[in-house]
Amino acid sequence: MKLRLSPQTLLVLEAFLEESAVWRYGYEISRGSGLKSGTLYPILIRMEERRLLETKWESGEPGRPARHLYRLTPDGMQFVRESRLVQAAKGLGAVALGEAQG
Repeated sequence: MKLRLSPQTLLVLEAFLEESAVWRYGYEISRGSGLKSGTLYPILIRMEERRLLETKWESGEPGRPARHLYRLTPDGMQFVRESRLVQAAKGLGAVALGEAQG
């Protein structure tokens, strides 16, 4: 499954990893990650299209719009774990090559 692991995508993945079974609002993810909606929602859409996220609508109080909720699927959780391993390996490779900054 191909998903570009930009720094922004990694922030979104990390937001879900903390409590993978919890449904999250986009606004909550935005606040936690510091990402603007124009960056966040395209990432969420791509993740949903690749079946890494499941989504549902939550009816709000009368007079308030419904809100979209997101959480990781089992495939999404596996993808996050694998992505973390890849990122850790890249970090170790940079250290081995003397490229790490510190």
